[in-house]
Amino acid sequence: MSEETETEEVDQEAMMAEWESMMDDDDSDGDGGDDDDPMAAEMGMSGESARVLDQNEIDSLLGVDADGDDMGSNSGIQAILNSALVSYERLPMLDIVFDRLVRMMSTSLRNFTSDNVEVSLDNITSTRFGDYLNSIPLPAMLTVFKAEEWDNYGLMTVDSALIYSIVDVLLGGRRGTAAMRIEGRPYTTIERSLIQRMNAVVLADLSSAFDPLSPVTFRFDRLETNPRFATIARHENAAILITLRVDMEDRGGRIEILIPYATLEPVRELLLQMFMGEKFGRDSIWEGHLTAELWQTEVALQAVLEETAIPLGDILNWEVGSFLDLSATPDSQVTLRCGDVNMFNGSMGRKNGNIAIKVANKIVRESGDDE
Repeated sequence: MSEETETEEVDQEAMMAEWESMMDDDDSDGDGGDDDDPMAAEMGMSGESARVLDQNEIDSLLGVDADGDDMGSNSGIQAILNSALVSYERLPMLDIVFDRLVRMMSTSLRNFTSDNVEVSLDNITSTRFGDYLNSIPLPAMLTVFKAEEWDNYGLMTVDSALIYSIVDVLLGGRRGTAAMRIEGRPYTTIERSLIQRMNAVVLADLSSAFDPLSPVTFRFDRLETNPRFATIARHENAAILITLRVDMEDRGGRIEILIPYATLEPVRELLLQMFMGEKFGRDSIWEGHLTAELWQTEVALQAVLEETAIPLGDILNWEVGSFLDLSATPDSQVTLRCGDVNMFNGSMGRKNGNIAIKVANKIVRESGDDE
């Protein structure tokens, strides 16, 4: 009995070993068959191509910097989207205007706050108006101002950090402590009034900064806290964004001025100048040279003794021996003429054997003579 049991166990072990070998052969055949199967090969290729991009590759594709600041990016999809925008570098005089604004604001805000204020220009960029409205960090105060002479509008944004800093300084807050930020509530009437006063100072400086280029008055129009109510242009319109940093020791914030290109259109030709001398200043050397050359210029003068109007028919009937009666006498005034312009009146005489004319008075040209 025991021998039969041992024999059956041996047979079962042999059978199990045979089955395992058969299964291994099937697996090896199946692996080789997958290489020959075109569908399996296609699935393998798609599995290799479905690679997940890491964050650096995604940022590079979208044109976003590692710090998350994509305002100045010139690569990726952002560069394609911004390719239709007009670059502010085509208006080089804007740099001079806003450098002048920074210097004036530093003095004006020091007088306004009675504190040590430093104003710096962060950057000047081109953007779309709709993109800027969507990027405004809330809460903020948006000032809509109008350029009177240009008959168009602009936008100025004061962020919450600067709002609370200005309120703290004007209301006698202690120095050396950071301004308290209270989020999630609407601005009070006192806060709006103080910021409106500061905006009036900035707009006055902005008007003065443009004065050497083109006199313009930026007038305060309204104050908004919701960007939807501060729409002054179409969302797809291009605009220039100027970012100013205001520092008051350990407090401060940012002021952003947005001017649509449509607003700057009346002075676009002036903004295309490359340097100050083209419009703002005078070249004293050239003026002196031109003046000296003009004083040495020789002009031909004609002395007109008498003028009379005669019909053309009478002139055609003139013959040899015809007389022309003139009313001029030796004491009559002689007119000195340069081209078609009467210059002086004088009396005729002789000097050193030559006929001379003594100038009596200068003929004043009327406005109608210039036409």
